Amino acid sequence: MARSNPNPRLFFGVAASVVLADAFTKILAVDRLTPSRMPRDVLGETLRLTLVFNPGAAFGLHLGPWSRWIFIALTIGALVLLWELYRTTRAGDVVRTLALSLVCGGALGNLVDRLKSGRGVVDFIDVGMGTMRWPTFNVADMAVSCGAVLLAIVLWKEDAAETSASAVVTASGSDAAVHG
Repeated sequence: MARSNPNPRLFFGVAASVVLADAFTKILAVDRLTPSRMPRDVLGETLRLTLVFNPGAAFGLHLGPWSRWIFIALTIGALVLLWELYRTTRAGDVVRTLALSLVCGGALGNLVDRLKSGRGVVDFIDVGMGTMRWPTFNVADMAVSCGAVLLAIVLWKEDAAETSASAVVTASGSDAAVHG
């Protein structure tokens, strides 16, 4: 059921901002952080900038020689599903729109990298302590992660509200049958 006006300015504005910020920071990373895999301390060893090209997906997931094309197809599929979620968003549902725009913007940012080069997605934010490091990531990854968590919360709340409303309707129907 398509709903009217799911706030296109917010959706496209945030998604475009994520794509542009991601592209800009990746250009800077490739330009300024060569050679790759050489950490540069920003806040001691806790936050470093380290240029890495990731041909796989999150956490270094790699599916062999076809990884690039598999992840391109999966991303396009995810974007189609996210677009459908956006289209069914109620007008005024700012949080759901924001969540979807963050995930879409981040997915598009990394999709651009996969389409541009077989080297993989440009990652450069390196967080951790000593040898305990989080996998290197980028602005698009942050947008996808934050948006996905926010979207999960929104969808969970929607589901809880629908379940609650359904229980009320069922209880009302049972009550009417008993007293009728």
